[in-house]
Amino acid sequence: MVKAASNARRSACAILCAVSVMCLGACAVGPDYQRPATADAPTYVEAGAPTTIAAPTSEPGGEAQTLHTGADLAHDWWSLFHSEPLNRFIEAALRDNPSLAQASASLRQAQETLAANRGSLLLPAVNGQVGGERERASGASFGEGNIPPQSFNVLNAGVSVSYTFDLFGSVRRQLEALQAQVDYEQNQFRAAQLTLTGNIVAAVIREAEYRDEIEALRGVEKLQRAGLQIVERRFQLGAVTRTDVLSQRTALAQTIALISPLELQRAQNRHLLAVYAGKAPSELDLAAVDIGHLELPTDIPVSLPSQLARQRPDILSAEALLHEASAQVGVATANLYPQITLGGNLGYESLSASQLFKPDSLIWGLTANIAQPIFRGGALQAQRRAAIAAYDGAAAAYRLTVLNAFANVADSLRALEFDAQTLAAQADAYEQAHATAELAQKQFDVGAVSSLSLLSAQQQYSQAAVAVAQARANRFIDTATLFQALGGGWWNEAAAAPKPVASAQ
Repeated sequence: MVKAASNARRSACAILCAVSVMCLGACAVGPDYQRPATADAPTYVEAGAPTTIAAPTSEPGGEAQTLHTGADLAHDWWSLFHSEPLNRFIEAALRDNPSLAQASASLRQAQETLAANRGSLLLPAVNGQVGGERERASGASFGEGNIPPQSFNVLNAGVSVSYTFDLFGSVRRQLEALQAQVDYEQNQFRAAQLTLTGNIVAAVIREAEYRDEIEALRGVEKLQRAGLQIVERRFQLGAVTRTDVLSQRTALAQTIALISPLELQRAQNRHLLAVYAGKAPSELDLAAVDIGHLELPTDIPVSLPSQLARQRPDILSAEALLHEASAQVGVATANLYPQITLGGNLGYESLSASQLFKPDSLIWGLTANIAQPIFRGGALQAQRRAAIAAYDGAAAAYRLTVLNAFANVADSLRALEFDAQTLAAQADAYEQAHATAELAQKQFDVGAVSSLSLLSAQQQYSQAAVAVAQARANRFIDTATLFQALGGGWWNEAAAAPKPVASAQ
């Protein structure tokens, strides 16, 4: 008899599963999601933008860059700078960064939430139960006052099954919304990776920039200290006035004052790099990476505008939210229609354990329920209108994200062009200022010019040295920013899906 009961339970479950599959083939009310059309803009910037960008100078970073429209970007785009220390640092940061671990946990949470709801919403709910109770009843309970009180046991065991049929697609729309949430978290994870790698490249370049600026100012400080000694000796000999000595000392103090803020910025930048690497500042082991060891990428792949919307993680995240909003309209629409729930139970009930699974102890029941909303005070219609408004808002947010992405790429392309010109001009100014400072020093040594003329030349040289270091760093950062604006090339990775960080458990 136990076998017969088991077969009966399996039959009931099979019937409900078969009915549920048939119901899944029914229509799903609400809009069927359609991906937004890709942009049809032919270029990112107005006509006439150059395809070759050059900064004619012997300074590092002055190489010509050629834009290859339609070419694809490698997923490890930072390797185009050809720096092994940089590559190793980024690999370690991708493994240890807490922000990525947080994004990975959010992705896993969304995946498990989808799995949980798929099991609870899509399939019948089956519960087994075993129970027992001890009761005492008087004769009055049976309408007989002359029967003495009786004590007895009640034992039961059974299985219950219930299922709400998805006739109008509410369940399918809910699962569609949850899948869209998984897609959103996947692209948030990719965006976190892209932001992290872009920030690291920029911070490493800034580290080199601060070092170059400090070294340039230290060189000027050395010159000014030597000049101050000469002026002081001439003052002792009566060849110059005390004003000349004070001017030289003031210029030296001003140069020294410029170094401390740069040292602070450099220290703060290194602390930031430590955070990116998932370490405390005292634990950072940053190999020496300067711009002289980085190679400016000369062949720049630029994705077509029509491809950008299918590649940038922030655009794909906005699209996932749009998809989720579309599914929620379907859920709100399905709530306006009837819901059919079918349930059943099969089991045994007996007064003794020996009789529990006997044929006479078999009990069963079937239930059916149809619920049709009749009056909710307009709540269901208002909820549907709210879902439609949310979809319209998500659509507007998606369009804005696409426009901002186009602006990011356009900004980066123009920055490459104009910062190349800036580097060329600053490099020329640096050469002229250096030559002027050397000439002024020689003339001052023989008494041909005043100390004020020497100070002016040294000040111009100092400013030019700092400016050329900044312009050189900007050109490297502009290139990295362009790669970041194009989406980072994650889709070209061997396994395109994100690799969530393993759980701590």
